[in-house]
Amino acid sequence: MFAAWEVGAWRVLREQVRFDLVVGASAGAWVGWEIACGATPEELTREWLDPRTASVMRVGLHRSGWLRPEGMHAKAKELFAAGKPRIPFALTVTEMPSMRVRIVRGEEVRWEHLAATCAIPLAYPPVRIDGRLYVDGGLRGALPIWVAEELGAERAIGLNCLTIAPFTLLRRILPPRKPSPKFDATVIEPSRGLGSLKDSVIWNVSNVGRWIEQGAEDASRALSSVRM
Repeated sequence: MFAAWEVGAWRVLREQVRFDLVVGASAGAWVGWEIACGATPEELTREWLDPRTASVMRVGLHRSGWLRPEGMHAKAKELFAAGKPRIPFALTVTEMPSMRVRIVRGEEVRWEHLAATCAIPLAYPPVRIDGRLYVDGGLRGALPIWVAEELGAERAIGLNCLTIAPFTLLRRILPPRKPSPKFDATVIEPSRGLGSLKDSVIWNVSNVGRWIEQGAEDASRALSSVRM
């Protein structure tokens, strides 16, 4: 749910920066997909404030974890059916059990990839695609600036909303790949903590509204260093 912060950041950045490529992992891939498909900040804001968003993360025990996949899969199908990217788009998924990060781009992207990139390990079940199992793209490919470089970008703006302890600890245990030292990347992060781990998995309209506004504030502060 912290990805709502990215919606606010996008509201500001789109007015000042021309983007030629969008890359995302996990919930950021969903926001990125809609941005690449031409969704306006107003449309994204209405979507995140819609109570139906709560159905994406529905608690329910099963063999693979504690979040029911039906709502998440339904949302992935809805996003895929709503349109196609107007600018180049890519996302990451993590193949299991090898833990290899796979980049999925352009016409390769199916609704299953949109579901897999958000399939949090030990919460949602893995998504089977062409005989292989995939989970959350953020597990090993969080903040995939390196993907943008690999796909030919010369500069990038990264939005990192996962700055609380469980996520920072995961990145120490499973360090994500980084872009080369020469790559020009600016990373924007929340200036204030967005909330607890519980807040990140439970939809709350007040939290979502607050995060969107904070994203806009944080992007506004960063504009001097990210103008392109």
